[in-house]
Amino acid sequence: MNKILLFLLASTLTVQANFAQSNVEDELVKKINERPYPQWFKDAKLGIFIHWGLYSVPSYGSKESYAEWFLRGIQTNDTLRTKFMKDTYGQNFTYKDFANEFKAELFNPDEWSELFKKAGAKYVMLVTKHHDGYALWPSKYNRNWNSVDTGPKRDIVGELTESVRNAGLKMGLYYSLSEWNHPLHKWYTDPHDQIGPYVEQYMIPQFKELVSTYRPSLIFADGEWFNTAKQWHSAELIDWYYNLVGEDALVNNRWGHGIDTGFLTPEYSAGIKVTDRPWAEVRGIGRSFGLNRNEDLEAYGTPQELIHRFVQTVANGGGMILNVGPGADGQIPLIQQERLVQLGDWLKLNDEAIYGSTTYKVKEEEKIVSIQRVDAEINFNWVRNSPMKGIKEDNFDIEWNGYITVPNSDTYTFETKADDEVVVFIDNKTIINQNYTATGTQSEVMGAKTTASTNGTIKLDKGKVYPITIKYREKKQNASVALFWKTKKTEQQIVPGAYLFQDKDTTKNGLIGDYSSLQTYLCYTQNNGNIYAISFEWPEDELVLSIEDLGANATIKMVGLDRKLDWEFKDGKVVVNTANIKYNEIPSHDAWAFEISKK
Repeated sequence: MNKILLFLLASTLTVQANFAQSNVEDELVKKINERPYPQWFKDAKLGIFIHWGLYSVPSYGSKESYAEWFLRGIQTNDTLRTKFMKDTYGQNFTYKDFANEFKAELFNPDEWSELFKKAGAKYVMLVTKHHDGYALWPSKYNRNWNSVDTGPKRDIVGELTESVRNAGLKMGLYYSLSEWNHPLHKWYTDPHDQIGPYVEQYMIPQFKELVSTYRPSLIFADGEWFNTAKQWHSAELIDWYYNLVGEDALVNNRWGHGIDTGFLTPEYSAGIKVTDRPWAEVRGIGRSFGLNRNEDLEAYGTPQELIHRFVQTVANGGGMILNVGPGADGQIPLIQQERLVQLGDWLKLNDEAIYGSTTYKVKEEEKIVSIQRVDAEINFNWVRNSPMKGIKEDNFDIEWNGYITVPNSDTYTFETKADDEVVVFIDNKTIINQNYTATGTQSEVMGAKTTASTNGTIKLDKGKVYPITIKYREKKQNASVALFWKTKKTEQQIVPGAYLFQDKDTTKNGLIGDYSSLQTYLCYTQNNGNIYAISFEWPEDELVLSIEDLGANATIKMVGLDRKLDWEFKDGKVVVNTANIKYNEIPSHDAWAFEISKK
């Protein structure tokens, strides 16, 4: 009887303790969420991300991959990275050996800070530890696996933090909550629910060591997506950080399932619309965050594309954290430096339309853009990128039309693998109708299995030519589509281009693809009582604005050109006369801001 009573008492105390702990956590979450976002971040608009570490030694991956995931590629026996590792560094070389090759001999924090300031950035965010666990500060929890004990023999975090602050910029730190190869828990390998000892014995004390030493104005957590905020002790850590640093402190939104706090971080996307929370588009100047020497020049885009993308984020209530990926020697590639300077030059001229600005009642004006090209076969994986220049990364459509033949008369099973939606018509019959919406977090980009597949069969005869139409629609995040076929006698393969034609006479191979999306050509912001219209197309004779009548006392001028422009309210729109602006008066050639003052 006594044992039963003791058991019941213990059970009751356990339930009460869990309930009390849950209440404390709920109160912490409430406290965190009610905390106002610091004004400095709302006003800043532009930050610089820096992905730099051991992965910067190989600086290698597929053209559409993240080079900082090099270790994960080795762990999964990725053919491209494994072969590169063996051919370049030798059969017995391991990822740990990169610590001796990461020398940072050209790293000059003052040069970096000056460049970032010249780019117009107001804050900097350094990756202090990525998923490989290598720390860029002398962490006592990473002995012989940090930048002071190995490689550069320098406190990268400390040196850059001091330099950035001396330049008048805010300092932020990225910290990966998880690691691929830690003995207490190997992320992606060990069961996700067994992460407790790693979090309590290693992650929490190391996180507090980093934050208490450098006291960043901003923390960017990552690698959270397989676990809950409770497992990460996220509310406790965020509250501790806020209390330590004060009202300037800010965190992002990647802290595990079950907590919704911090600024939003869409990644390599077409951006998001205005929300009730600050947000920043996170992207590299190229396709990768860490330097990828396998990228094509086209991956870097043009200064005009960068400026347009940035302005769109601001017009929609956000900002951008633009990444650079230095080489292992500490040199930021010159093309990346050039893009930063070009963005900075534009911002220096048009700063009043950007910094400290808020959204206007009209955010942007868009039009449908269609581009046609011939594709040899249907086998694409754009990841999070646009299929071509002029088409957005998200919310685009493609329709392929043409003709298909077959090598033998048979029943063919066609299959699509796509993210997101695809419909296939052959001989005017619906063969496949795949309506699938991908899932996943903004941060889970490598190894994410979000592609659906659907198949259908049709009997086709050799010697006949059949019309084929494929309609594809991309929504958000990853984008891919592939068309396969097989018979009972043949294995599955991508439908070969030799059997796809533009014309019924089968004289021209390939399918004609019509790519379309909305394209922004005009953005609006407001600041200090003025409205700013930023045009991405040069208004040859007139600038037409879809806004209300400004009133008789309103004045309009181009930023950088100190004279008033004539305007009128016509057919429900403001029409500005730009015909008298001469070429040599144009202050920039990538986007043009017009100041509208009602004073």
